[in-house]
Amino acid sequence: MSELLLIDDDRELCELLASWLSQEGFVVTACHEGGAARTLLQARSFDAVILDVMLPDGSGLDLLRQLRQEHAGLPVVMLSARGEPLDRILGLELGADDYLAKPCDPRELTARLKAVLRRSQPATVACGLELGDLAYSPLRGVVSVGSQESSLTLTEGRILEALLEHPGEPVDKQQLAQTALGRKLTLYDRSLDMHVSNLRRKLGPHADGRPRILALRGRGYLYQPG
Repeated sequence: MSELLLIDDDRELCELLASWLSQEGFVVTACHEGGAARTLLQARSFDAVILDVMLPDGSGLDLLRQLRQEHAGLPVVMLSARGEPLDRILGLELGADDYLAKPCDPRELTARLKAVLRRSQPATVACGLELGDLAYSPLRGVVSVGSQESSLTLTEGRILEALLEHPGEPVDKQQLAQTALGRKLTLYDRSLDMHVSNLRRKLGPHADGRPRILALRGRGYLYQPG
């Protein structure tokens, strides 16, 4: 069974979600402050985190920054009453794997969690991928460009895998979303674009200044070989 850490200061909501998720086969540990969450994350391993943006002792976004530094591959779903587009974009920019606004349908949360957990399973490309000066190790969750290494979130890693499997060829956005997010994109859903933007920033351009990942209007994304 997958173990979840639920971080939200709304105790009543935590009880409801923990009850629902337990019925769905998850083991849920709930805490209501960022400090308590940090202590738990140091002491135990979790399969995924559900994180609220607003916590009584600080910002959930600050906790997300720390998670991405110390647990780069740990799946994180943001769950917050602050559902404005800017908050969603910021959460995704900081490395959240998905973002749901409260109140949300528990069935939708369950579906999103199952999707990120499926993507966090051991990668099928265990030996890694190499193309030019770029090398990606799915098992380590690390991409190397020359001598520079960067940790990737599981979503960024799935995107890179899909693009490297078809270098020089466009990959349809819906196909890429299904592979990387485990779901189809909805109207005005920019989550895939944000993950690609994060990945592009970590990879940097080629030595000649050409971007490694191109966005092709109406066709998707393409990894441009060196």
